[in-house]
Amino acid sequence: MSILHQVRFTTSAARLDQLPPPGPAEVCFVGRSNAGKSSAINVLTQQRRLAFSSKTPGRTRLINMFGIPDRLDPEQDIGYLVDLPGYGYASVAREDQSKWADVLGGYLRSRASLAGVVLLIDIRRGVTELDRKLSEWLAPTGTPVLALLTKADKLPYGQRIKAQAAVRKELAAIGALTTVPFSATHRIGIEEAAAHIENWILPKVAP
Repeated sequence: MSILHQVRFTTSAARLDQLPPPGPAEVCFVGRSNAGKSSAINVLTQQRRLAFSSKTPGRTRLINMFGIPDRLDPEQDIGYLVDLPGYGYASVAREDQSKWADVLGGYLRSRASLAGVVLLIDIRRGVTELDRKLSEWLAPTGTPVLALLTKADKLPYGQRIKAQAAVRKELAAIGALTTVPFSATHRIGIEEAAAHIENWILPKVAP
């Protein structure tokens, strides 16, 4: 059984200073408010309602942490999945967008326990300006990124490959970048994505 299937809710925070001190490896999920972030977390953990998506995209403003318990000592966590607030929804006030950007940027640039970033991009939309800005925050840190190209079932195989190549080209500045076509509903790319995340939490080989 995958260690991701044991994930449990740990805590929520509205600000970085409300997070627990850095400790075990953290893998964060980030992306546009409607890129399918909650669906991806739920299918990767095989828990239908672990991550919630707001009926109004852009309303979820909390950092949610999910602990992965140690099988030998279930009271302790060996790592965390971190659901960061979605970004880029047009109806959200600019002031709120700016606050979210500060939280996202601060976490991505300075969180000592951050082991990897899962960036969700709608494969049909490709890389947006906000995705590029996020990549600019990440590039200097050297943090590895797994770009999940969500809703891959909406494109035929040949177009998926072209979209994947386009994302790799546009986000090349990140350096340590892996791209995976992904679909929560059609179970595309789930095993590959899960293996990548597990290796960030409990490294078996060099990522």
